Amino acid sequence: MDTVGRRERTAPLRHRVVLRLLDDLVRSGSLTGTPPEVLDCGGGSGSSAVPLAQAGARVTVVDVSADALATLRRRAGEAGVDDRVRAVQGDVEALGEVVPAAAFDLVLAHEVLEAVDRPETALAAIVAATRSSGRISIVIANPVANVLARALAGDLASALLELRALTGPKGGPLDVPSLQAMCGRLDLVVEQMHGVGVFTEFVPGAEPDAGHAAPAGDALAELEQLASDRSPYREIASRIHLLARRTS
Repeated sequence: MDTVGRRERTAPLRHRVVLRLLDDLVRSGSLTGTPPEVLDCGGGSGSSAVPLAQAGARVTVVDVSADALATLRRRAGEAGVDDRVRAVQGDVEALGEVVPAAAFDLVLAHEVLEAVDRPETALAAIVAATRSSGRISIVIANPVANVLARALAGDLASALLELRALTGPKGGPLDVPSLQAMCGRLDLVVEQMHGVGVFTEFVPGAEPDAGHAAPAGDALAELEQLASDRSPYREIASRIHLLARRTS
């Protein structure tokens, strides 16, 4: 099983669970801004920024990749929302250098915290950019799912190594308990937690093309939606999504 390649192919379907939640936040008026100000950290290609701009938000995207930001500008132009999407080249760990403090109603940190050297420093910078009572949407890879995926692929040696890393001394991959503790130290209240990609990586033929689901895509999408906030399915998803609120 090509685990990495399969994750790339199934990403659009997994992405729906989180994007639907964020779209509802923007459209419902539950965010304070009119239109709401959204910051997408590391979202240079625009997979979240463009749909949220279409929902009525003003979106600033910070990414270190000039190529990704060029893709963002192209996609925003094609979608007719280039006036509501701003591209900024910068590093999430130095976010305060490129965006104003306490300026955003919603901040996205999707699969960026495990990619930086100091995740708590990066999250603190993200919190500083968020308005009081604003929301932060965080997605991290789930180390538990990595063990399961490797075992099901027949790579038992790697599964064993990853499981040992999870149960050993501190210093392993960023996991949900560590992230929740980090949120508590930074005055964030976790309001919702979802599993993202509970089934997509294990269902044969679940390979959406250009945003359209495979033959069983509708049923698979409904499975993902229903399982995303239910235990024990949520805990074995390939990624975990936290929606947190800044309290001060």
